Amino acid sequence: MEDLLRRITFNKDVLCGKPIIRGLRMSVEAVLKLLAEGATEQEILEDYPELEPDDIRAILLYAQHMVAKEDVFDRVGAQG
Repeated sequence: MEDLLRRITFNKDVLCGKPIIRGLRMSVEAVLKLLAEGATEQEILEDYPELEPDDIRAILLYAQHMVAKEDVFDRVGAQG
């Protein structure tokens, strides 16, 4: 799993430091958006031949790690 996460890199000079794939100018966010819009892994790989199947797995794992770190607070009954 950690090998997959090494595919996600950060460079302040590329896309303002957003997480990217293997130093490419392809953001994690862009691929997640494609997936959320219904693109299949195969469609993404065909449209972006520089990507590899493990890149998409790494993106999903990275997203899962980010969500796992979130704290959710119960706002029921909370008054501002």
